[in-house]
Amino acid sequence: MLKVKILFVGPIEAGKSVLANFLSESTEGIGSYLPTHGVRFETCWPALMKDSHGVVIIFNPDLPSHVKEIEMWYSCFVQQQQLLESQCLLIAHQKPGCTTDPENFTLPPPLNRLQLVHSSLEEDPEDVRMEFVKYLKGVTNLVNENQEREEMLLIA
Repeated sequence: MLKVKILFVGPIEAGKSVLANFLSESTEGIGSYLPTHGVRFETCWPALMKDSHGVVIIFNPDLPSHVKEIEMWYSCFVQQQQLLESQCLLIAHQKPGCTTDPENFTLPPPLNRLQLVHSSLEEDPEDVRMEFVKYLKGVTNLVNENQEREEMLLIA
């Protein structure tokens, strides 16, 4: 059985746990804010990144500091691992009362080349799930192709 490791990273209070619980169909933590004891120590990051196949960067588009911070997350977790752009998904998680207009929201380069999903679990939860499933299928196909390529090199 093929296993794929996807990291959910991003600024504090961006909605990482809420989205992870929603996508995994877990009900824990949905509805009220329960702070996760996140790993904020950069010395732990290499261990977390080891053998990861994809990165989902989650941020709150209403907070300018989050938009600046995701550039750091992208640099550390995507560029330093030399992941492809297709292995990264950006989720602009909009909390209730969000004022950011998804139609007019833009990101700075190189983030503007990545797939961006606007998440509002109150309005379109199944759209978020469908976009994540498409992303996950793409990463799984890439991992499978790489594994087959490595096996062919061993045979040759």
